[in-house]
Amino acid sequence: MTTRTARIHPAWWVAAVTFLALVGAAAFRAVPGVLIDPLREEFGWSVSTISAAVAVNMALYGLTAPFAAALMERFGIRRVVVCALLLTALGSGLTVFMTASWQLVLLWGFAVGLGTGSMALSLVATVTGRWFVARRGLVSGILTAGGATGQLVFLPLVAAVAETSGGWRAASLGTTVAALAVVPLVVWLLRDRPRDVGAVPYGGTAADDVDPVRTGAARNALRGLAEAARSRPFWLLAGGFFICGLSTNGLVQPHFIPAAHDHGMPVTTAATLLAVVGVFDIAGTVFSGWLTDRVDPRVLLLAYYGLRGLSLFALPTLFGPDLHVSMIAFIVFYGLDWVATVPPTLALVREHFGARAPVVFGWVFASHQLGSAFAAFGGGVIRDVTGSYDLAWFLAGGLCLAAAAMSLSIRRRPAPPAVPPAVPTEPTTASAATTHG
Repeated sequence: MTTRTARIHPAWWVAAVTFLALVGAAAFRAVPGVLIDPLREEFGWSVSTISAAVAVNMALYGLTAPFAAALMERFGIRRVVVCALLLTALGSGLTVFMTASWQLVLLWGFAVGLGTGSMALSLVATVTGRWFVARRGLVSGILTAGGATGQLVFLPLVAAVAETSGGWRAASLGTTVAALAVVPLVVWLLRDRPRDVGAVPYGGTAADDVDPVRTGAARNALRGLAEAARSRPFWLLAGGFFICGLSTNGLVQPHFIPAAHDHGMPVTTAATLLAVVGVFDIAGTVFSGWLTDRVDPRVLLLAYYGLRGLSLFALPTLFGPDLHVSMIAFIVFYGLDWVATVPPTLALVREHFGARAPVVFGWVFASHQLGSAFAAFGGGVIRDVTGSYDLAWFLAGGLCLAAAAMSLSIRRRPAPPAVPPAVPTEPTTASAATTHG
């Protein structure tokens, strides 16, 4: 009697619902850049004040990640993701009632930062580490692109709604609905481990489905940091990712639209350009994941950071009221490069830290978001002090070139030696005689 096997391995269903959860969380990520100007007009808050709330959000988005990875070990992926989506929806929805800047920091900064941080790239690392042995680079690229897809889907819509009679409040409520819509799918389809559905990891065996760490979530996260901090590759990877966050989520995502508006470009046009970044980010990140399975990750990071730095040096000359081919070329390249750094960085973390990779990558990602927070606030300060974002673009470009050099200096960890084949023992005299007789 033959057993009918499923056509689709359950790991792919888990990856699909994880992708949707990341998209739902990313809905809010589209909001701050679009709503800076409406909030300035309604409340009279400075760019620095609004940027401070965005900076808190980005910092917590990163600092929550390693603890979220440890909590997923303790309580399971599904419970953590459901709670994270509900907290994100709550923080986003309550902004419609705010009247003071501290409420913006509390809701945008703390509530949404904690919620989205619990579904950050540590979720990608945990899902790919538990459910996949083969195709890890490709899957990590696809899941990472979930954030860009959220931006793609919601950014032009948020910009359009914010400029209509619904205003920024309707846009904020829309992101709340997006986060809530994913919750039933997570409850239904997301499972913690392959053994929960009687399967083994994709491309692996039952031995690859290791037992979770059920105790000491916070202690496990801090121990992972303490052990990783003794390693030079950790600091090089964390430093490079700090600059990665600074030059993308921290600077371009919240400040590109107001910077373009300073040069006379309509807000909806600038928002559409960032959405195009999301389109090409999907292709770039998936392709980067494919390349990571085949090319030295350090070489990929050298190319990604180096070319990004050069493009930022050129950006101030590309702004204007009219859309030119040079700006479109920048948007296409920046989209391809946006988070293409994630799959090779994750591969290097796995190579150097093994079973602790999800927690360690959580700390590397925390560095990414601290860089984002630094640039989100710093970009606003530079704009208020100098009246222009030009200095911010130049500083970010120079740091990207430094990140390229740091990445190439990471030493590869030698692969474990192959186990030699068993050498047959010499036959005894009697057996030899029997064999040759």
